[in-house]
Amino acid sequence: MASSEMLAFSSSSIRDSVEFDVDLSLSDRLKVFKTSQFDQKAYITSKCLNMTEKEIKHLFSYLIDLKKASAEEMRKSVYANYSAFIRTSKEISDLEGELLAMRNLLSSQAALVHGLAEGVGVDSPLSADSCGSTKEDTSEVALAEPTDTEKWLINFVDNLDVLLAERRVDESLEALEEGERTLKEGDNGQPLSPNAALFLQDAITERRMKLADQLAYVASQAYTSGVELRSAIEALKKLGDGPHAHKLLLNSHRHSLIENIRAISPSSVSYGGAFTAALAHQYFSVIAQAANDSLMVFGDEPAYASELVTWAVKETEALAVMVKRHVLATSAASGGLRLASECVQTCLGHCSLLEARGLALSPILLKLFRPCIEEALTNNLRRIEHSCSAMVVVDDWTLVHPPPGVRPLGANASSLGSAIASQLKLSTSAHRFNSMVQEFFEEVGPLEMLQLGGSTLEGLLQVFNSYINLLINALPGTTMETDQDNPGGSVQKTVRMAETESQQLALLANASMLADELLPRGAMKLASSHQAGRILETPGRAADRQNRFPEHREWKRKLQRAVDRLRDSFCRQHALELIFNEDGEIRLTAEIYTSIGLNNKNEADWFPSPLFQVVFTKLTQIASIAMDMFVGRERFATVLLMRLTETVMLWLSEDQTFWGEIEGGQTPLTSLGLQQFYLDMEFVIFFSSQGRYLSRHLHQVIKNIIARAVDASAAATGIDPYSVLPEDQWFVEVSQIAMKMLTGEAYFGNIDRDVTSPTASVLSHGSN
Repeated sequence: MASSEMLAFSSSSIRDSVEFDVDLSLSDRLKVFKTSQFDQKAYITSKCLNMTEKEIKHLFSYLIDLKKASAEEMRKSVYANYSAFIRTSKEISDLEGELLAMRNLLSSQAALVHGLAEGVGVDSPLSADSCGSTKEDTSEVALAEPTDTEKWLINFVDNLDVLLAERRVDESLEALEEGERTLKEGDNGQPLSPNAALFLQDAITERRMKLADQLAYVASQAYTSGVELRSAIEALKKLGDGPHAHKLLLNSHRHSLIENIRAISPSSVSYGGAFTAALAHQYFSVIAQAANDSLMVFGDEPAYASELVTWAVKETEALAVMVKRHVLATSAASGGLRLASECVQTCLGHCSLLEARGLALSPILLKLFRPCIEEALTNNLRRIEHSCSAMVVVDDWTLVHPPPGVRPLGANASSLGSAIASQLKLSTSAHRFNSMVQEFFEEVGPLEMLQLGGSTLEGLLQVFNSYINLLINALPGTTMETDQDNPGGSVQKTVRMAETESQQLALLANASMLADELLPRGAMKLASSHQAGRILETPGRAADRQNRFPEHREWKRKLQRAVDRLRDSFCRQHALELIFNEDGEIRLTAEIYTSIGLNNKNEADWFPSPLFQVVFTKLTQIASIAMDMFVGRERFATVLLMRLTETVMLWLSEDQTFWGEIEGGQTPLTSLGLQQFYLDMEFVIFFSSQGRYLSRHLHQVIKNIIARAVDASAAATGIDPYSVLPEDQWFVEVSQIAMKMLTGEAYFGNIDRDVTSPTASVLSHGSN
């Protein structure tokens, strides 16, 4: 139905547009709108005569959208050319003042010319008419009685002089208006003679200038009250000197501001926030008063409004310069982000009160304050980094609850978030790192209008990477840190070594808790929606909200990559400990398997090789420690065990010396040696699957290793290895017995029952 209506509307629109043929130019098409007889109602009626009600509604909706688009385009055009508009308006105001001065000058010159032309003395404008005969007796002229017009002129001038002397402005304006009216309309309907008109014009011009000087003097005095100032400015405007009057108004407020801020100095205010608050109050109060006065006297005239905006911008810039010089500069240098944040918020709070008057000064302040805030942010991050570098020297890498009085999620954490945070256990350096970062988030959060989110998150990522480097250095054998921002250089870091497996797992617990929970929760304070009216939420809802912000999701992925670097370092270190013994010799050599065929091997002798016994024991120990350390984060422990097992098996698959002996050595791999190797690989698969950390990748790596060994044995003996190898169930049973013996559960009453992995209770979330 809707499509048919739209089709009908489109066809109607096409019919109506036939009049605007493509052969007509745009000016020809618009002629109908330019004629003086254009009647919009008749035009619309003629166009909509054949349209249905729905088509008219569609057309109306289209015109409304077009109007909105036009208004938006006009607004963009105004903003794009606002500076030029203000400059042009100011030039027009200056020209108006110059034209007024020229008009007064021309009036004086015209009066002089008329006087000279009529033979009248300039100093005696009310002398006898020049048209009289020069032969008349001058004594008769001197004794002649003044006319009524001359008497009115003399009384008018005397009365106006008295009003000016007594500074009765309103009555003076009324008298001047009366004089202007008499000059135009005459006295009692009779036009004034040229001499009288010239005299009256000169008198009005001279007294008008005198009144303007009086008003300007009043407006420039510091003791003038607000009411007197507005009255003087309004009177000046009535005199026809609006541009000058508006400048006097703004200058008066500027002088008042200067007098007020003289009493405020950094030395008299010990706290920078109080100094900023006092300055902002003075500046923005004066700006608000100036805006009110301008609106009351001059209304919404664009020229005056533009001049007011320009003046307000200059005063705001002056405020920003003072705050930067006396407060923000020292605060930014020392990393005092809280003070800088408070100062910016104070100024922006006053700015917001002016937006209702059409003065949007916040962008000016944000632009000027941003460099100082960024400097304070950088120094604050550097302070966090230095503090953590000092803490890792004395950290014993023991997980403890937060110290008394410390809130891991910050001062504004919800009750549920605080309850969760109270269960978190970190080492002392991680607690210090988290508390400083949460405080940092709370200080930066109110400054979201500066759009510091990207640089803030990037800076925190660098600090977190630095802390991860310290944790990596705490692992035995990794004491050098490569600067991530300067790959060509390295920095020696002094840290306390994590000697035991519990301490080393504590390093991973620190990193994972910070990256998974604490830092992402703190980062949400940078979002404005997170600042007001938060409700109680579950961790799942919090995670969903975090993922709603693309930059936060990308930032969280980068945090995870930093944790992966620490985990990989942990896995490499323990893989090397498994592969090599204390003397630096390799535990697993090809000779272990190639020598089996040289002696007899009984059924009872089948057992996994020593290396894989050590691997199983090591993984069991790590899983047991992880049971207490990664409560609620079992998947991280699962991935850790998975990666450690993969690291060992990948080393075996890539050991060229081992495979060189197996595939081309002097002693071939016999069927018994292959059976032992097969048992070792199946043992790894068995205990990994029982522990639920057998990934598809690990399983595939082991299968590739088995296939390579089978091919080597087949090539050496010429016999199909699978024809001499036991059934798969045999390998499972032997692996099961080995697991029980190595874990001290060697009870064989029911060997076929389910075996519960010692890590199953910990690693409940296995990986496929």
